[in-house]
Amino acid sequence: MTTNTAAPRITVIGTGYLGATHAICMAILGFEVLGVDVDENKIELLRSGRVPFYEPGLPEKLEEALASGRLRFTTSFDEAAAFGDVHFICVGTPQAQGSAGADLTYVDAAFTALATRITRKALLVGKSTVPTGTAARLESLVHDLSPLGKELELAWNPEFLREGFAVEDTLHPDRLVFGVSSAWAESQLRRAFAPILDAGTPVIVSDLATSELVKVAANSFLATKISFINAMAEVCEATGADVSLLAQALSLDDRIGGRFLKPGLGFGGGCLPKDIRAFKFRAEQLGVGQAVSFLGEVDSINIRRRVRTVDLIRELAGGSLKGARVAALGAAFKPNSDDVRDAPALDVARMLYLEGAVVSVYDPEANSNAHRLYPDLNYVDSLEEAVDGADVVALLTEWDEFRSADPDALGARVAHRRVVDGRHALNADDYRAKGWEYRALGRPAQSTTALLPTSERDEILTHSA
Repeated sequence: MTTNTAAPRITVIGTGYLGATHAICMAILGFEVLGVDVDENKIELLRSGRVPFYEPGLPEKLEEALASGRLRFTTSFDEAAAFGDVHFICVGTPQAQGSAGADLTYVDAAFTALATRITRKALLVGKSTVPTGTAARLESLVHDLSPLGKELELAWNPEFLREGFAVEDTLHPDRLVFGVSSAWAESQLRRAFAPILDAGTPVIVSDLATSELVKVAANSFLATKISFINAMAEVCEATGADVSLLAQALSLDDRIGGRFLKPGLGFGGGCLPKDIRAFKFRAEQLGVGQAVSFLGEVDSINIRRRVRTVDLIRELAGGSLKGARVAALGAAFKPNSDDVRDAPALDVARMLYLEGAVVSVYDPEANSNAHRLYPDLNYVDSLEEAVDGADVVALLTEWDEFRSADPDALGARVAHRRVVDGRHALNADDYRAKGWEYRALGRPAQSTTALLPTSERDEILTHSA
């Protein structure tokens, strides 16, 4: 697409993970885009062509967008108000301090800043994940604050980005959801997403409340599926069954499928944990808490997997972690990310440290972020350095570097060939054949016969949580 007079000019408020990705990709699609943030350091990084977080493919897209002249960044809301026709609000909604609910401080501030400054008809579009009812409240707020009154309209367009695949998910989404209150708002969103719609992407046009619910409902379903198979892992541990084989059998039922049915350490990051807690909190406020009360157990199952992983590592270390040297492979909540928010891997490393283990943490991208969160842990710069002299190796984030490591090469460096596979990512038969004592959540200590070759099992059960 080439820019023309019919194409709306776009502002993106907030240049964190969601906002920076959205701004860059919209410029790649051919729109004139202005990225806005109150963090001057973040804006300077983006202006200089540097992405302030790790996301594969995004630095190259930023360079391309800046070179095109269609993308700029600013800290000025006055400039944003004068520039934009469609304003996407992409600020964070973290879990509130002392509560399971969402902190809407940044969302409210962004809508307020724009509403008090915009002097011509425009559309404000929320993309942040918010409790249902937020859009209706903000719509009233905007109309009260704006000199335009109801001429300044509001819509909601939830995001469905997967960290590690954000560029692809923005440029080629599997669906778009437009929560609108008028035909004009829908037409503006269709203009703003014209290149994506022209490619045949399905679009759901809904009311504001439904559009807010889509994201939290999707995340709740995915979290439930992950916790279900991990609940089955708890049953397997009590019965001697093998959860990996159980997952394979379930995945071949096309009513269930294999995606997100991978047992292991569980989910983390900045979305699923806080979103299911906020959803449950909001449902209770609305008087329908019983309908989603199961999400409390989903959360509990997820947390228990971290404790059980520490149990397995302790067992392999001989019953006590005091003085045991543990190689913690991974700190990010998932591979291809440097995000350590609510990361199971880092949580396990911290619990090991608190029990007296000597923990060496290595993550290809997340060491710096992890160090800022837990500075007392020992961070090393390579896989080899992490495993040197280790009594137990714990795979906690399934980076390809760890999955493809040679068991013999690792075995030559460790003190004892003991591995806890927290992500069911390693070839258990290969490790055992090469003298490793292999343990994984929900799997017997001894080998079992696989239903499918390892490569085919991995293909079926791979998920992108």
